[in-house]
Amino acid sequence: MLEDLFSMRDKTCLVTGGSSGLGSYITRGFLDAGARRVYITSRKADACQAAAEALSEFGECIAIPGNMASLDEIERVAGELGKREDHLDVLVNNAGTAWAAPLADYPESGWDKVMELNAKTPFFLTKALAGMLSKRATPESTSSIINVTSVAGSIPAGDENYAYGASKAALDHVTTSLALRLARKNIRVNAIAPGRFYSKMTRYVSEDPKALQAEFDMIPLQRWGEDRDIAGIAVMLASQAGAFVTGEVITVDGGFKLIA
Repeated sequence: MLEDLFSMRDKTCLVTGGSSGLGSYITRGFLDAGARRVYITSRKADACQAAAEALSEFGECIAIPGNMASLDEIERVAGELGKREDHLDVLVNNAGTAWAAPLADYPESGWDKVMELNAKTPFFLTKALAGMLSKRATPESTSSIINVTSVAGSIPAGDENYAYGASKAALDHVTTSLALRLARKNIRVNAIAPGRFYSKMTRYVSEDPKALQAEFDMIPLQRWGEDRDIAGIAVMLASQAGAFVTGEVITVDGGFKLIA
């Protein structure tokens, strides 16, 4: 029973920002769980292709490079996927960015860049792919959208990354709104709100032993998240194990939110 509940067998998936960090962890999890095929996007074509080749050790992974901050690119990627597949079972909106600066110096360009990729892109990519997601979905076998938000969307961040928290809070709300709208199309929409994980975005801390230990001291479970931590939640939400879950924002932060 458990093997069937958490199986991704026969599922076709798209993971944005899938070439590194959380996106690559989720992609690996899907492939390990038996996904039929996982497509990944990334702004840098070479990095996207290299990641797809490396991940193909665990199952079929195909690169569709694209700058997901652009509406034209969103439509192009959706169109390219439509040429290759007649349906989509799982969409993971993971691509994101951040911009930190003192309040007095915070630029409009930084604010707009973060809000566009973190909040605007998931909405319009979902819009572009809703038809493919509903094509094969049934009440017994739903399609799944997973938005990767952040614990920073519900609590103030310690740094001056103003747009990041605002964009993730917006995506939390988009998640619940789309869950209500798409349920009748047999599409479930949920979000994962990670705390600290090892990735390019957090390397400035993880490469500083003192700063890393200081962060561990603030987390009840005394560590950062690892690949299996995000992959496990994603597989649950995308498989039959999560078949009756929609409109939820699941925090995965080692307990940090409990004491923040």
